[in-house]
Amino acid sequence: MANHLRFVGRTVMVQNGNVEAAYGTLNRILTQDGLVDVIRRGRYYEKPCRRRQRLAYEACRRVYNAEMARKIAFLSRATRQDPWPGC
Repeated sequence: MANHLRFVGRTVMVQNGNVEAAYGTLNRILTQDGLVDVIRRGRYYEKPCRRRQRLAYEACRRVYNAEMARKIAFLSRATRQDPWPGC
């Protein structure tokens, strides 16, 4: 068995012959890594225009999620000053 990190990170051991649970775990790992989406996209040809649109959408979504996470972290800080003192 290979010991490099990429292989070990996607290795699932079958315990007590429970293949269904191991398959579900592996499927979840591959989905979180984004490998399933890459394989599905590779099934058919993606036109360059659609590829640019998809990449722009993904970049926009990354920026939005990062900004939302930053705002939520700011609002959930315990040491934040009260924005409306005395109300």
